[in-house]
Amino acid sequence: MAGESPVSYQSRASALDSMAEGSVDVLVIGGGITGAGIARDAALRGFRTALVDKSDFGAGTSSHSSRLIHGGIRYLEQGALHLVFEASRERRVLLRIAPHLVRPLAFLFPIYKGGRVPGWKLRAGMWLYDILSSFRNVKRHRWLRAKNVRREEPALRDKGLVGAALYYDAQVDDARLVIATMRAAARAGALVANYAEITSLLKPDGRVRGAVVRDVLTGQTVMIRANVVVNATGPWSDEVRRLDDPQGALLLRPTKGAHAAVPRRRIANEHAVTLFSPIDGRVMFVLPWGDLSYIGTTDTDADSSPDSPGVTAADVTYLLRSANAAFPDAHLTAKDVVSVWAGLRPLLRQNKQTNPSGVSREHQVIESPHGLITIAGGKLTTYRVMARDVVDRVAKRLRELDGRPVAGRPPTDRLPLPGGEAAELQILIEAARARGASDVTAQHLIAYYGSEAAAVLNLVERERALGAPMVRGRPEIWAEVVYAVEREMAMRVQDVMIRRLHLFYETRDQARDVVAAVAARMKQLLGWDDVREAEELRDYFGLVQQAQAFRRNSKA
Repeated sequence: MAGESPVSYQSRASALDSMAEGSVDVLVIGGGITGAGIARDAALRGFRTALVDKSDFGAGTSSHSSRLIHGGIRYLEQGALHLVFEASRERRVLLRIAPHLVRPLAFLFPIYKGGRVPGWKLRAGMWLYDILSSFRNVKRHRWLRAKNVRREEPALRDKGLVGAALYYDAQVDDARLVIATMRAAARAGALVANYAEITSLLKPDGRVRGAVVRDVLTGQTVMIRANVVVNATGPWSDEVRRLDDPQGALLLRPTKGAHAAVPRRRIANEHAVTLFSPIDGRVMFVLPWGDLSYIGTTDTDADSSPDSPGVTAADVTYLLRSANAAFPDAHLTAKDVVSVWAGLRPLLRQNKQTNPSGVSREHQVIESPHGLITIAGGKLTTYRVMARDVVDRVAKRLRELDGRPVAGRPPTDRLPLPGGEAAELQILIEAARARGASDVTAQHLIAYYGSEAAAVLNLVERERALGAPMVRGRPEIWAEVVYAVEREMAMRVQDVMIRRLHLFYETRDQARDVVAAVAARMKQLLGWDDVREAEELRDYFGLVQQAQAFRRNSKA
């Protein structure tokens, strides 16, 4: 295809071939946000870089987060001032380099008589929050008296209300941030491939020098030789480390964060709301997301495989009861839940007696005796710093290997991610309208693709039928399915429905009625046979059943 994107269904096969043909400087295992950030940073330093993931890009924790880019107001209680300072700085960076995906969001933090945190303490914390952001947050915080809180958030619990802090953080489309970062890595020269699983590490001289990779979609196996191998697999980090040292000590203490989305009109929240759960006193959120509000998050030690963290009926009960306490007229039950999701935080193992919420969100770069570099801990907001620290270590190792100069750090804090080149989003929305997109579709396209929305509309000009809505009453159009395959390496139906377009999470029935048509379009684009098409449909509907299983047992 003329003008082929470096992240496409076509580039995937050629990337795997190129990885196998010659050695690379650095092989990154893991295609979540941290791995994507590492690949981008390494490629921009001029290193020959390869990245593989056993599933889709961002299919793990990176697309199951609370969708926040935030300084971490609750980390102030833990005394993690460095983390808050670092995260506040990174919030500014991401608002600048990806303005279409990272958007300012106003939060209300109400305080009640007899609550866990008194008003004076929250006020002091808010001033500290502003100081740690160098007074360069979206806006400075304000303190609202009870009557003003009632005006701003009329559905919020009124009994015992003292006042509230109004402060600012940012919300992010987490899955699409991964895709944008991965595309930026590919533009810089990185070879990237999803559905490519590491089966073993190459250690010809006792040092980790590459990996054996199986193409999950074809079953073919290739060997990738690399000077340095980086383990950026998040909750799977210990599994990869065991390929290096089967007797190695565990590094992680993963905790589960579950979320539930409900129709926003049921809660009637006007802002994002930070609250203390009446069940266990931990900080949680009720967050707006279009016509939905999502409630999160739990923080419990993970008791399942990273491949299937799952949301239980107990998780849903906890979330809904906490939201009902804050919004007493909501009366939410499991029947109100549109969708649920859970991700595992790859936190560093510390004192087992520590409450899960108290486990540090700091990151650490660890190098094994055999040379495998692992990045563990951290949080979505600070992924760019985590990537930088890893590639600094890679640069030193490459210098030790062949004497090359240590490459300088690239300006990843100033280079826009794809789609983020234009900060004036309203101009882009008007341009999309001028090309025939409805108002809601124009806004949707800019929110998903930024300045690259024009490429989606180019597909509509090529085939007018692609401009039709996928689901009645929603803004997504069929051109986005084609774009996901041709420009974003969507290889499976679930890649499109869950991570590229989010229809799985934003419609009560997980958009069941359009799945067959999506599969048919992808069959045409990717050359599937009837058996593969049927497998894709079977697997997607299996995920739908899992997503709805909690309703059978929830007591909320």
